[in-house]
Amino acid sequence: MFSLHKREHHFFILPKFLFFAFNFRKVMDRKTILTITGSDGTGGSGVQADIKTISSLGGYAVSAVTSITVQNTLGIQQFYDIPAHIVSGQVEAIINDMEPVVVKIGMVRSVSVLMAIVNALVKYCPQFVIYDPVVYSSKGEQLMTDDVICKVRERLLPLCHLVIVRKAEAHVVFDEIDDDRIYLLDESLFHGFTNNFSSAVAFYLTQNMNKAKALKSAHDYIRRQVVLQQGLTGRGWELYQSFLHLLSNHVRTNSDVAFYADKLNVSSRYLAQVCKRSADKSPKAIIDENLVGKVETELTASSKTIQEIAFEFGFSSQAHLSKFFKKWKGISPTAYRTK
Repeated sequence: MFSLHKREHHFFILPKFLFFAFNFRKVMDRKTILTITGSDGTGGSGVQADIKTISSLGGYAVSAVTSITVQNTLGIQQFYDIPAHIVSGQVEAIINDMEPVVVKIGMVRSVSVLMAIVNALVKYCPQFVIYDPVVYSSKGEQLMTDDVICKVRERLLPLCHLVIVRKAEAHVVFDEIDDDRIYLLDESLFHGFTNNFSSAVAFYLTQNMNKAKALKSAHDYIRRQVVLQQGLTGRGWELYQSFLHLLSNHVRTNSDVAFYADKLNVSSRYLAQVCKRSADKSPKAIIDENLVGKVETELTASSKTIQEIAFEFGFSSQAHLSKFFKKWKGISPTAYRTK
């Protein structure tokens, strides 16, 4: 019985082993693309978008991360730039083991990291080097300093086979743009457009296409993604409307930003980002504007004393209300009522 069970066991295991071995071989037969860039937690740009685009086209993407960002669809709030020796270690490990055909370079924010990448390119000479200069974020934040741009011109650009850059940013990176290696994009149809486009070009170059055909194929691919990418708006506007609705119900009893953030199940920081993007104001300013409006209504439409109104709206005293009201309206509640 034992020997029969053992034979049956091997009968089922062997086909599974062959299946996985065959699929691993198929993966390794694909030409590898190494992306060296920053992280974007939204997935719209950065290393996440590179991997998604390359994988969706049937390519095999590997990566080295240069910076970690704290960001969402409202923009970047914070950076952590990876130390140069760690970036160098990532690149060295991948190139030695995976031998990428194309190296695609994106966000580089320090000279030391840039030089680590340059040294690897000089040492290993990949077949194609594509550079997508990330000068500004989609929200307009400058991501490269002048010293990094200077070193890019001196050391990185001579090693590139193709540089894909937004037309509006070309003058920042290049002294002259009369170079057949430079491809200018007039458009930016969604967050990460240039990033995704250059990833598609990287894939098509691994398919034995010449540069012109790879660029054309990337355009065709990326335009099919426009509708999907345009949906990457987050829930900011919807959340802002919910915040205003909560204010109308609770502003008489609550003027604390944390109260509204908790009600909306978001952090106070995110609520502040939403309000800044939607109304160019802080949540506290919006709360206080609503509160002073309600107080104005009570002062003109009711016969309540100012002290009664103060307690109704959660102020500790009439003097507290008067100080708040005068700050916003430039006049005391008593004078406002009698004017």
